[in-house]
Amino acid sequence: MNLRVFNTLKGHKELFDPIVPGKVSMYVCGVTVYDYCHMGHARANIVFDIVFRYLQFAGYDVTYVRNYTDIDDKIINRANERGIPSKALAEEFIQAFDQDMEALGLRKPTHEPRATEYVPEIIALVKTLIEKGLAYEANGDVYFSIEQFPNYLCLSKRNMEEMLAGARIAPGEQKQNPMDFALWKAAKPGEPSWDSPWGAGRPGWHIECSAMSSALLGDSFDIHGGGRDLIFPHHENEIAQSEGATGKPFVKYWLHNGFVNVDQEKMSKSLGNFFTIRDILEKYDPEIIRFFVLTAHYRSPIDFSDQNLNESRQGLTRFYEALHHATNAIAELSIPAGDNAEACQLEKHFRDAMDDDFNTALAIGHLFDGVRTINRLVSEKKFRKKPELVATVSALHQKILELGDVLGLFGSAPTVWLKKQNLQGLNSLGLTEAAVEELIKERLLARQEKDFARADQIRESLAVQGVELLDSPQGTTWKIK
Repeated sequence: MNLRVFNTLKGHKELFDPIVPGKVSMYVCGVTVYDYCHMGHARANIVFDIVFRYLQFAGYDVTYVRNYTDIDDKIINRANERGIPSKALAEEFIQAFDQDMEALGLRKPTHEPRATEYVPEIIALVKTLIEKGLAYEANGDVYFSIEQFPNYLCLSKRNMEEMLAGARIAPGEQKQNPMDFALWKAAKPGEPSWDSPWGAGRPGWHIECSAMSSALLGDSFDIHGGGRDLIFPHHENEIAQSEGATGKPFVKYWLHNGFVNVDQEKMSKSLGNFFTIRDILEKYDPEIIRFFVLTAHYRSPIDFSDQNLNESRQGLTRFYEALHHATNAIAELSIPAGDNAEACQLEKHFRDAMDDDFNTALAIGHLFDGVRTINRLVSEKKFRKKPELVATVSALHQKILELGDVLGLFGSAPTVWLKKQNLQGLNSLGLTEAAVEELIKERLLARQEKDFARADQIRESLAVQGVELLDSPQGTTWKIK
């Protein structure tokens, strides 16, 4: 395998060489469960689902960990606003997250730890950092001392002097350095808390991931993933905590996906410009969202808009139409796929694209080449009398489905998916299936009576509304243009 990945730590692509040959250990930062997820969360999770799928496809034994942060200031504040326990709020949004990810076709990770399940491991890690002189206690809080970790900012490559110039210590904090960060927070009245050597309290955000990843993957592992917004401070602080405690390299390859933008700004809850996954699923099929995300390289920003989602719908429809044509041809002639040069070449190009830092946009472009070949061959005269062409279509059909599964695409029966999109399109146009079918019957009658002007009028009136009629020896069907 010639997989090369862009390693944020090094700032360039590197040949992927896992710590243990044939096995991959991967940790991806999950969500803080206090609200419904938005498109930014959808992108990050789809991206690392693809990394998971492709590594499995390439033959690796992958252990994939994605956590839930189920104790945090945001959770506590939201729970207080609603007058419910923070545990109940976290459970509600864990279930909502699971439902959203299932709808988007994500495979379940190997492990899905919750931060509250790893408090003993977190306390043990904090104790180790204090014993090594890397952390200090102050009135029940425990902070990591960045001055004791010379490699701080190795991931984000930020300038410490510039950061210190703008840093401030918040009221109530007793840091020795304004850049020090909390490992353990003393309990406040009414907050969830656990007993610790420093008194009742709860974990800081950053320490959770260090404790969970080391417990499930060991002190050093292959891949750590997340959005670009996590590079600093979250992932930077994870490195300091973990390497400070163990003295070992924490992660070999750091992978970060780009932002989802709205009007040139990052989509986020803090900016109020976000769209929840649930809102979007009311208008678009989940596979359209997945296709939209994968048509851009994972490190590039993508622009969220109805126009771009509709273009993704059209692109996905082209695939399903080609698969539908191929399915019909194969079913009629029953010619097996077998070995085929075109299908083998398609897989090679697909693998080459994915081996270049999981370039799904290029991989989908190669799959489109397969679609164009299918459409060209099926439209040839006397296609059904040329077994070698049918065999090629059959092989490409099978290969597109196989490679599509690596991307989590093309899992529906083409007729089912196409009809669903057509019905959704009709609904958006204010039309019904019954009304269209009635006009098709009327047009057929007009043609039988040689009233071609009326037949053309019906076709044109539907076309103006966005409905295209398709005539064939088997009859007339329709689709949304």
